[in-house]
Amino acid sequence: MTASSLSDSEYHQQTASLLAVIEAQMDRWLEQDVVDIDTHRTGGLLELAMPDGSKIVINTQPPLHEIWLAARAGGYHFRHEAGRWVDTRDGQEFFACLSHHLSLQAGRSLVVAPDVS
Repeated sequence: MTASSLSDSEYHQQTASLLAVIEAQMDRWLEQDVVDIDTHRTGGLLELAMPDGSKIVINTQPPLHEIWLAARAGGYHFRHEAGRWVDTRDGQEFFACLSHHLSLQAGRSLVVAPDVS
């Protein structure tokens, strides 16, 4: 595993932005009556409560410069590489993984995309 290329302040900025993008998408889905996913954020931990009672947890890991995602199907660790968050085991992109698990646990296709504005 390679060390993160981000400084501590860049890591905190990147992870704060990532969590804000996810929260904003959950709010849009609620407003548009797409799906009701409740969010609860405490610092660097974001909990997504799914309609079926299951949860997805996204947690920042500052000492490791990683983001962890825990879903019903398992846990995943992501590291920032070349401007993207990628799985440390298989290289899958964070938002693709999150979208996959949201879709599985919601029983419908849901896609969260990074904010590229």
